[in-house]
Parts: sequence; structure tokens; C-alpha cells
Amino acid sequence: MAVLGRGEGHGGVSILHALGAGYGAAASISLSTRVQLRDTPVKRAPEDPHGLILAVIETWSNTGLSMPDTEELHWAVRSDLPIGCGLKSSAALAVACIRALADATKTELENHQIVDIASSAQLACGCSFTGSVDDSWAAVEPGWKVVDPSRPAADGVLMQGEIENPENWVILILNRGPRIIQPDPEQFQAVASQFQQAISAVEQEQIFNAMIHNGRAVSAALGDGVGRKTCNDMSILGCRVSAISGSGPAIALILPASQESTIRRVHQTIEPRGWEILETTFRSGEA
Repeated sequence: MAVLGRGEGHGGVSILHALGAGYGAAASISLSTRVQLRDTPVKRAPEDPHGLILAVIETWSNTGLSMPDTEELHWAVRSDLPIGCGLKSSAALAVACIRALADATKTELENHQIVDIASSAQLACGCSFTGSVDDSWAAVEPGWKVVDPSRPAADGVLMQGEIENPENWVILILNRGPRIIQPDPEQFQAVASQFQQAISAVEQEQIFNAMIHNGRAVSAALGDGVGRKTCNDMSILGCRVSAISGSGPAIALILPASQESTIRRVHQTIEPRGWEILETTFRSGEA
């Protein structure tokens, strides 16, 4: 069995939801998806409910890029990211597969090219309404970006930056399980005015405040009362940010890393509910 290529893509947490805000923004986190492209079958087929891997291959080929010189392509996938929870798992998988194809074919790609291929593949397989351009940037590069999803990746970055002193923060992800409430674009558009506070906060580079306002607007669009109440409860406990990420159901909590007592209280409060808690950090350019 030969490993033809390897690739990795990272997850992210939402700053702006493109369906409601018109612009997308996400911050890259340390949780990731890693893939190996092989020429013989793997023991366990990857979990890919939308057929995203095939969409990546087709998009890669349709772009005119060369395919690996082998009769069969098989994928081994290992991921820290739960699927379909709002943590950008699809973008991470797409980017990881694109990087593995590039590795296998000795193809040099700019990051914006990777983002375009990943976004096109996500649209093609139906796992995204907008192409998740911001998610794909978070999968590719550290820091955060605000993007216009209607423009090519090379021209669509409107703002970018990094979380100040990322080592001072810990991120706790509350994984509430599989997505039950499916996003409805019409519902997001109906509450578009509620996203304006998040947009205003981003314009002032108040990223944490933007996350909070965006999460509240998302909970309204989804009708996710449990998520909204949980975010309020976590704020009372002392979290700097508690917000639904993506279209949920995952909730991202951001706390000072030095506040160990607050972190313990979060665990003590959440564990009886049976929700998984994932701990991670922001990715920075120095990481």
C-alpha cells in the first residue's frame, strides 16, 4: 500500500454567518482533519454523508489539474471535528483532500486557489448554501477573515487579522450532538437586521463581541431556544464568549486560560447534560 499524498485542514468558529449577514467570517482553531490519499483500499471508509470527497475530485479535475497516476484513489481520514455541527468540518475535509491531491501530483497551489476549489466542491455536493468561503479560509490559514462569498477568493477578503494574544484564551466546544434543526435561508433573511450588530462589531474589529451578536442572531434564525439559554448560562458563569458556531448545534465558549475555576464550573455544569466538551485554541501565524 502506497501513500500518494497527505493533507490537513483546520476547523473554525463563526464570527459572521453569511446567510444572515451577507458576509462570512470565521476564526481558525487547532482542531483539524488529516487525510492520506492511497492507491489501495483502506480498512475504514471515511464518513462522508454529502459525497464531498467525490465533489473535490471532480472539481479538481474540472479545473484542469492533473490527477494522480494510479487506477484507484482511496482516502484514509482522521478528524478531531464532529461532522455537521457548525465547526467547519466540511471545509476542513475539502482542504485536506485538495492538499493531498496537490501533494500526490506535485502541484503548487496558492491558498486562494485551494479556497476556490474547496468552496466549489461544497456547493456542488450541497453541503453549503453559500460555498463556505470563510470556512475554507479558516481551514487553510490561521487568524480570521471577513469575506464576500460572491467574489473569487483572491478578491473577496474584506478584512483580516488575528486574535490578540491567542495563548491567553482557551476554547471549549460544547458538542450537542447531530444537527436536528436544519438552517432555512428564508429564516436567516427574515432576521437579517439582527446580524447588523455583529457586522458593526466586526467593522470595529471587536471580534468577540461580533461572535456573541452573531450567535444570538443565529439562534433566532434557527429557533434554537435551548442554545440561546445555554449561551446565556455560560456567560453568567464567566465565559467571555458563548455563541452558536455556524448553523449549530455546537456552542463555542471562549475563556481566559488563567481562569481554571471557571473552566471547571463549565465542565461541572455541562457534563450532566451528556454533551461532549472539546478543548482547543486559536491558530495564529506563529503556530
